Amino acid sequence: MKILLVKPYNLSDHIQPSIGLGYLAASVRERHEVKILDCIKERVKIDRFARFVKSYDPDLVGIQCYTFDIGFVDAALKLAKSVKRGVTTVIGGPHPSAMPNEMLYAFKENLDFLFVGESETGFPRLADSLADGRKDLRDVPGLVWREGGFIRTNPRVFIDDLDRLGLPAWDLIRPQDYPEAQHGAFFRQFPIAPIMVTRGCPYLCAFCAGGVVSGKKIRRRSIGHVLNEIRLLHDDFGIREFHIIDDNFTMDGAYVKEFLKCLKRLDLGMSWAVPNGVRMNTLDEEMLGLMKETGLYLVSLGIESGSDEVLRSMKKSITTSKIRECVKRINDAGIDIAGFFILGFPGETVQTINETIRFSLELKLMRANFFTYLPFPGSDSYRELEASGELKDVDWKRFYFMTAAYVPKGMARKTLKALHRLAFAKFYLRPHIIIYHIRSVMSLRHFLFLFRRFLNWLVVH
Repeated sequence: MKILLVKPYNLSDHIQPSIGLGYLAASVRERHEVKILDCIKERVKIDRFARFVKSYDPDLVGIQCYTFDIGFVDAALKLAKSVKRGVTTVIGGPHPSAMPNEMLYAFKENLDFLFVGESETGFPRLADSLADGRKDLRDVPGLVWREGGFIRTNPRVFIDDLDRLGLPAWDLIRPQDYPEAQHGAFFRQFPIAPIMVTRGCPYLCAFCAGGVVSGKKIRRRSIGHVLNEIRLLHDDFGIREFHIIDDNFTMDGAYVKEFLKCLKRLDLGMSWAVPNGVRMNTLDEEMLGLMKETGLYLVSLGIESGSDEVLRSMKKSITTSKIRECVKRINDAGIDIAGFFILGFPGETVQTINETIRFSLELKLMRANFFTYLPFPGSDSYRELEASGELKDVDWKRFYFMTAAYVPKGMARKTLKALHRLAFAKFYLRPHIIIYHIRSVMSLRHFLFLFRRFLNWLVVH
């Protein structure tokens, strides 16, 4: 069976490999031919997608789906069915995991199956069943499908031993071919590859639906397994920087410290970062020292707000005073910090947003990302907005972090966008920040990328 795995095209400026699709490819390649298509990297918009499907002629098309991908996914499913008669279509990812029944109804006959949760166990079973002509699908974990006028949902499975997944199909991903600024705007060395060390998130942040796919329980790969992947990327693909993209990499301090000691002994001279963020209450001086010694140059922190009232509403379990303490601790270790902030969370006012902007300027941060709040399906805040009827005002066609798809009650969208632009301008148009970022530019191409991105933040959206 020929399988095409697709990362949809969208407006994101983060062009990075999908290791989720890499793991799926690895899970089926023993019995099936498989290809990964990254539509963002290859600039495959919907018109070119039809030509690609016709050329590759797959029997099964699997598409990764986040909420902001729905428009592309809808069109891609229709095209796949029109181009190749009898092709089987399947989707997975955060949005289908949060709203499986709604997705089956929305995509109608163009969607045959979807997966909820992790699908490395279920997806190869589905592919094998289809290839062998088996019709009983009740043993496929996490599978959702129509049968006899009903929607059938199989229980999902979470793999405790992550080493069993093997490694992503890096030869199909080809990380060395990705652009420099793939996750965020800056880097120290190149080429870059993302890696996953842990899965799961036990926290209850109201704006996040992170546990929808990987659950609440933290699971870890063995240290040796992770180090083998890092060495493979270094030796076979020329990777010189890796990004740990976990939500909770630093949860287990003993594990992290032992990993860092082993990484230090490996002595590959690679730089690394944690661009998705780490929990501030997990960092201590010893861990930060080891991070610095092993080539870490950037820690991202989910600060979110400068208002203690809003932080409580977000269920962040942290205060602005604790944030200040953590930022100082990281600064003292000589590591740069990027802060994540959310503007326009439900219940926010112009005053609380201005508090966040002031807070970002008070902290010793070298970078900041200001995102307008998005009501992700599966999150507590989404359910609250659904109950209050506020979801009807969400602009689902422009469901991006920069577009103010949702606006709090009592605030105009133009006001939120003006505050959003003000936050970026106030933070980045300070002399010491400008000088720092000029020194971080690696090439003319990198400068042009940064200029376009900054212009996009301030003007286009």
